[in-house]
Amino acid sequence: MSGIYIHIPFCKQACHYCDFHFSTSMKKKDEMVLALAKEIMLRKSESQNEEVETIYFGGGTPSILSTEDLRFLIDEVYKNYQVVENPEITIEANPDDLTEERIIELSKNKVNRLSIGIQSFFEDDLQLMNRAHNSEEAYNCLEIATKYFDNISLDLIYGIPGSSNEKWKLNIEKALSFGIPHISSYALTVEPKTALDKFIKKGIIKQPDDEVTQEQFHILVDTLQENGFIHYELSNFGKPDYFSKNNSAYWLGKKYIGIGPSAHSYDGVNRGWNVSNNTLYIKSIQENKIPIETEKLSITDRYNEYVMTGLRTIWGVSLDKIENEFGKLYLNHLNKEAKRFLEDALLTIEENVLRATKKGKFLCDGIASDLFLVNLD
Repeated sequence: MSGIYIHIPFCKQACHYCDFHFSTSMKKKDEMVLALAKEIMLRKSESQNEEVETIYFGGGTPSILSTEDLRFLIDEVYKNYQVVENPEITIEANPDDLTEERIIELSKNKVNRLSIGIQSFFEDDLQLMNRAHNSEEAYNCLEIATKYFDNISLDLIYGIPGSSNEKWKLNIEKALSFGIPHISSYALTVEPKTALDKFIKKGIIKQPDDEVTQEQFHILVDTLQENGFIHYELSNFGKPDYFSKNNSAYWLGKKYIGIGPSAHSYDGVNRGWNVSNNTLYIKSIQENKIPIETEKLSITDRYNEYVMTGLRTIWGVSLDKIENEFGKLYLNHLNKEAKRFLEDALLTIEENVLRATKKGKFLCDGIASDLFLVNLD
């Protein structure tokens, strides 16, 4: 088994673009921590004597928990599962939570990887997104964190309305100045029912410009590759030996258990998702019930997922694997549908592996959907 994901459903405030499950009320924090620990215990049989390679605290804002709470949950994993000798243990953190004292506390814990939500080093961008931190906190936390942690990732967002290419280049340069070995970067996406969606509809904020967003993506790719980063997944760039083991496991189809409200799980055949309601989640766990819905993936579902994740990564889509695991029908379909993208130099085949070209990477999610097979089984 690859790992355990633990969803911490609390934030100080709501970012305008976020559609993840969280609450800004901390009233149920202690009950939630106990419920998370109990779910970890209740689901130990799912590991089937397999070793846990990664523990990942996502959210929400995991750094909103105390170091003692995080240590308690990590200890519960160790009590109930076989954990490899040197697991990757990541905590997502916001700069405003990462004081020097807190960073030192975390460094003395089992946490060995920080994923820091910088998003931008510019104050106007942070205000537009309603981030809880300011630019000074972004600088300060990285200056301190790099003294105590070797394995650090930071998040940046591009395609912000009104942001020029020159400003975006400065954001990347500022990130590189800290010697960070991993960067995750995402286009600002307007999700339905978010504050950002409402502001755009009211004309308060401009709609992100698709052409500018694509230009900034290519600036990102070129700049990071020039600085020794490997573009190993559409939104992720790592120096050698610093790829995210947790996220790579998802893209490579490994098993994982998701703990907490809204967390997803995958056992190789079935996909499951916990209820996205803190009160219902806590109540169910207290009654020794896991509030999860599951779906058995059909062979077509698994083919489609493999194509989607494969095209996003440097590992690509193995045509041998398509034939061996899914059959000739799927291989013939893929070859037929991929032909026009190969002709347009958006895809390439090397050593019988289908990959997105540099030109095609920004478009790979859309390309993948055109390669899907629908309603076969």
